[in-house]
Amino acid sequence: MLFNSYGFIFLFLPVALLGYFGLNHFKQITLGKMWLIAASLYFYSYWNIKNLPLLLTSILVNYVIGQYLQKDISWKKNLFRFGLVFNVGLLFFFKYAGLIGFAKIALPLGISFFTLQQIGFLVDAYEGLTTEKSFLDYTVFVSFFPQLISGPIGHFQHLMPQIENPENKRFNIDQFSLGLFVFCLGLTKKVLISEAFASWAKPGFEAGATLDFLAAWKTSLSYTFQLYYDFSGYTDMAIGIGHMFNVKLPHNFNSPFRSKSVIEFWSRWHMTLSQFINTYVFTPLVRAMPKITFRNTMIATFLAMFIAGVWHGAGWTFVVYGAIHGAALVMNHIRKKKKKKFPGWLAWLLTFNFINVSFVIFRAHEMGDALRVLKGMLGFNGVVIPRIGIKSVGALKDFGFKVGSYLYPDDYFLIVMFIGVFWAIHKLHNTSELEKTFKPQTKVAMACGIAFVLCLFGMNRITEFIYFNF
Repeated sequence: MLFNSYGFIFLFLPVALLGYFGLNHFKQITLGKMWLIAASLYFYSYWNIKNLPLLLTSILVNYVIGQYLQKDISWKKNLFRFGLVFNVGLLFFFKYAGLIGFAKIALPLGISFFTLQQIGFLVDAYEGLTTEKSFLDYTVFVSFFPQLISGPIGHFQHLMPQIENPENKRFNIDQFSLGLFVFCLGLTKKVLISEAFASWAKPGFEAGATLDFLAAWKTSLSYTFQLYYDFSGYTDMAIGIGHMFNVKLPHNFNSPFRSKSVIEFWSRWHMTLSQFINTYVFTPLVRAMPKITFRNTMIATFLAMFIAGVWHGAGWTFVVYGAIHGAALVMNHIRKKKKKKFPGWLAWLLTFNFINVSFVIFRAHEMGDALRVLKGMLGFNGVVIPRIGIKSVGALKDFGFKVGSYLYPDDYFLIVMFIGVFWAIHKLHNTSELEKTFKPQTKVAMACGIAFVLCLFGMNRITEFIYFNF
């Protein structure tokens, strides 16, 4: 079931909210939690009920391990290691089964996110940062449907106190209004913006397509914005639904395309994953080094980013994606240490174009497809100049320039879209900023209503979220 579907918006979500707050209103707290779990499991099973046993098994195993990790037992460290091997092994098997001789297996929906969330729980339990809770509470934590499929990755000690707070068990019109507003922002990002860019990005990545300079840049920029508005749109919708249940989920994006370094980018992009990598991968790698030096820290930085890249899936594209981001982070840290800075505009331009190029690699099915797009971006396939009052390019033909057809109507629309998103990135408030200043007003309600109606017309075709693939 998709957030951007008629069934979810007009049936599932209202029923889930009414049942949850109705039961809590009549002091049926345990039944309220059970209702939330049932709704979440139905939401998950809607895709493929065959994946439900895997989710339930993962929850049960991690809950039992977590309970023992919170006790003073002699075999605590070995149990912790077993828990890590169980979760990492689960991810490895489903993501990389094809690399070890098994037949290709369909990736269970959301396995990366609910597994990472539970790894974080085990580490926190081992470190003594959690307290013993019931199996019911733990199941609510893992299965809470807004964040179950694609995050944001949360922590037990952040989510459960909110659900258990008596004040949050009552329907709150202010939180509901805020939730509707944030949900509408996310729906607009997904349906009206991301899907528009998807129609321009997809043809350029088709196997065998030859791209000239302008077509290649059209493809790469379209995918970069498609990915951003798709994933941040999903996160906004998840956060909005969380508000409707009186639960504040962590933000995952903070205007990442304003970044002036790759270091800054990763502090703004997919922030809960960045925090997870920093806490549970980078920090242990640094601690494992014989001595904490700048050199060893940079090695840990590269390895952590490399692991983050490979986490996305089996394929050379993800290997290269992780490696180049790891190398870029190391180079940024070296420049920072030497106190060398680029002018602000140049720093932004270099960072944005690096991210754009890396997303070409991220999107491509194989490295050959990525290189084909990148060659076009460098002009190796020639440069076609649109025929806008130009009859000849003369000697420029010797350098690969040629006159093409007039711009098509959708090309004009694409140019407007590019100008619009670049302006929005730098000038408009992002979701977290708007969330802080939100006040129910007539003009806000009208704007959301218009956007919602437009989205309804765009929801007549089913389009999944990109990060469902990871």
